[in-house]
Amino acid sequence: MKFFIDTANIDEIKKGIDMGLVDGVTTNPTLLSKEKKDPNQVIKEIMSIVSGPVSLEVISKDREGMCKEARQLAGLGENAVIKIPMTEEGIKAVRILSQEGIKTNVTLVFQPIQALIAAKAGATYVSPFIGRLDDISSRGMGIIEDITIIFNNYGFETEIIVASIRNPIHVLDAALLGADIATIPFNVLKQLISHPLTDIGLERFLKDWGSIQR
Repeated sequence: MKFFIDTANIDEIKKGIDMGLVDGVTTNPTLLSKEKKDPNQVIKEIMSIVSGPVSLEVISKDREGMCKEARQLAGLGENAVIKIPMTEEGIKAVRILSQEGIKTNVTLVFQPIQALIAAKAGATYVSPFIGRLDDISSRGMGIIEDITIIFNNYGFETEIIVASIRNPIHVLDAALLGADIATIPFNVLKQLISHPLTDIGLERFLKDWGSIQR
C-alpha cells in the first residue's frame, strides 16, 4: 500500500519524506489557500522535492478549460497528476487527457458507480472521500469495499486513493480492504507511528538499562 501526504505545506512534505512515509502528494485549492503564498510557487516547490506522483487540481468547470489547465500542469513534470472533478464535463476531459497520455485523478467521488465511470473514462486514479461520507452518517469505507470489488471484477488498472482520511482507523480499514493508496494528512501520518504502550515500553527499557549502568 502506498502512502500519499495530503497537504500543500512544504515543511510537512519534507518531514514526511524524512520519515520515509511519502510515496506521493495530493493537493487541492483549499490546501493551497491555507499556505498564504503564491500557489504557483508552492506547486513548483512541491514538484522539485517530490519524486512520486503529485496531484494538482484544475479549477475550470468546462471540458476545454480543464484540458487546457491539465496540459499546462502536466508540463511541470512527468510525475504531475491532474485532479479532475467527478462531473459530466470532468469525465469528458478525463477521456481526452487519458488518450493524450496525461495522468488523471478523478476527485470528489462519493459513490461506487462514479468510480466505475471514472475508470471507464481512463482515469489513472480515483479518489473516494470517506471522511465526508462519515460526516453525514454514511459508512464511507463501504464505498472502498464496493469499488475494490468492481475494479477487480473487470480488471481496471485505475488505482484507488482513499481520501478525506481523518484518523489511523481509516488507514487500517483501507489497507484491510486492499486499497492501492491512502492519502493522509500530516497529523494522522504521525499518529500511525505512535502508540502509548510503545512509549511506556521504551521508557521502561531505558530506565532498566540505566539501573544496570550504575
